[in-house]
Amino acid sequence: MRLGIDVGGTNTDVVLLNGSDIVAKDKSPTSSDVTSGIREGIEKVLASNPGAVIDAVVIGTTHFINAVTQARNLARTACIRIATPPQTIMPLTDWPEPLGAACNGGIYIVRGGTQFDGRRLDTLDEDAVRGIARGLAEKEINHVAVTGTFSPLNDEDEERVTAILEEMLPELSVSLSHQIGRVGILGRENATVLNESLRPLAESVIAAFTDVLAGLSVTAPVYVTSNDGTLMTLRQVQEHPIFAIGSGPTNSMRGASALCELGELDAAVVVDVGGTTTDIGLLQGGFPRESTVSVDLGGVRSNFRMPDVVSLGIGGGSVVDTTTGQVGPASVGYRLTSEALVFGGNTLTLTDLVVAAGFVQIGNVDAVRNVPRDLVDRALTDVRERVNASIEQTKLSSGRVVIAVVGGGAPLIAPFVDDDVHVPDQPGSANAVGAALAMAGGEIDRIDSLANTTRDDVLERARSDARERAVAAGADPKTVRIVDEEDIPLSHLPEGIATRVRVRAVGDMILEGALL
Repeated sequence: MRLGIDVGGTNTDVVLLNGSDIVAKDKSPTSSDVTSGIREGIEKVLASNPGAVIDAVVIGTTHFINAVTQARNLARTACIRIATPPQTIMPLTDWPEPLGAACNGGIYIVRGGTQFDGRRLDTLDEDAVRGIARGLAEKEINHVAVTGTFSPLNDEDEERVTAILEEMLPELSVSLSHQIGRVGILGRENATVLNESLRPLAESVIAAFTDVLAGLSVTAPVYVTSNDGTLMTLRQVQEHPIFAIGSGPTNSMRGASALCELGELDAAVVVDVGGTTTDIGLLQGGFPRESTVSVDLGGVRSNFRMPDVVSLGIGGGSVVDTTTGQVGPASVGYRLTSEALVFGGNTLTLTDLVVAAGFVQIGNVDAVRNVPRDLVDRALTDVRERVNASIEQTKLSSGRVVIAVVGGGAPLIAPFVDDDVHVPDQPGSANAVGAALAMAGGEIDRIDSLANTTRDDVLERARSDARERAVAAGADPKTVRIVDEEDIPLSHLPEGIATRVRVRAVGDMILEGALL
C-alpha cells in the first residue's frame, strides 16, 4: 500500500492505494504552513483504515515553484561560468529584478571549458578559481553554481572547480550544471543557479515532511515526485530540488492515465482543472511529453526535464469580470468554499457560472439565479474557446483524440470540451494517485559524433546508459523500459556529422531497503 500526497496551491490531496485501487482519500484546503494540511489529510485517511501497512509515502509539492515565482526563501548564489572570455551574454541576463536580487551572489567567468565533442576549449584557470574562493569567503556567500561549456559531454572542469572550492571552503554548497540541465549553456546555467538557491528550502521542507510522518508513526520510505513522473529520494531532493519544481501537472497526468485506464495509448490529452489554473498536456505511452524548448520558471528560461504543459488562468475559483465576462486569472483559490456565491460569499466565480448554466449542482443554486444570462453565456463561451484552443495546441494531429479531464474542477470544464471526453469516477484524486504510482527513471541527453560509428550504435548505447541510470535511481531492472527517445542530426558542426540523442527509461521502484 502507498500513501500519495499532492500539495497544490488550493487543495492538499491524500490517497491510500492498494496496488492501483483507491482505498481511501481526503481533499482539504492547503494550509498556510502546508505541513499541517498534510498531517490532517494523512490522519483522516489512516483513521479510516486502522492497521494499514504502508510500503511507501510519495509526495508532490508546490514549495519550490512557489519560492521561485514569489522570489522568497531563496539563497544568494554565486554563479561561476567556465568558458573562454570574452562573453557576449553574461550569466543571469534578463532575470526578473526581484528574482535576480534574491539569487545573485556574484557573477564570475573562468577561462576553460570544452567543445561540443568533449575536447578541451581552453586550460582551466585554477588560480582564478582560488581567487574566487577567497572572495566568496569575504562576502560570506555559502552557495555556488558551476557551469561549463558543453559540460554534459565532459564534466572534468566542473568537477575540478568544485574540488578547489571545497578544499578552501569546506562548508560550501555547490551545484554542478552537468548534473542538472541539457546541452545549451544559458538555460542549463539558469537552472543550476535556481537549484542551488533552493537547497536550503529543500532541507527545511524535507525536515518538515519527515517530522510530520514521524509524528504519525509512519516509518515507510518517503519519496518526492519529480518533473518527469519518476521518484526521488529525500537525499536526491536535497541535492536537486529543481527536479521537483514542476511535479504538480505531471502527477495529475500520470493519475489520469491510471484512473481513465488509458494504458500506453500513443497519445491522449489530459486537462487538469484546479481551483486557480487549468493545465493541459499530452500523454505518450502513459507519461507526459517533455518540453523540447526552454521552460519559463518565474520569468527565467531553463532547459531541463519538464513536462510540456499549457497553463490557463481558469479554475473553479477564477473570478469573473462582470463587465467584460473575462474569467480569471484572478482566483479566490482555497477560499472558494467561503467566497463563491453558491457557498454564501460575494464573489462571482467560474463555479457560480457553471451552476447558473445548469451543468452541475453545487452549493446553493438559488444564490445564482439572478446572475444575468447574457453574462453567463459570454463568460462560458470565453472558457470554451480558450480551453479548446489550448487542447488543439497540445495535440499532435488535427484528428480526434482521447481527452481525460481530471482535478477537483473537472465537472466544471468537461461540458465545454469538444472532443471525446473521459472523466474518471474520482477526478479530484488524480494528482495524489499519480504521485503514488510514480516510478524510478533515468535520462540521457548528449551529442555524439558519428565519425567512427553508426546512428544505431549511438542509440543503443544511449538506451543502455538510460537503463543503467534508471536502475541507479532505484528501479527494478526487470521492469525497466524505454518510454521516450529522439535523435537530431547536427550536420553543421565543423568536425563532421554528429547527432544529439535523448533517451528516457523508467521502471518500478524497489521499495525494500530503499534509501531515505
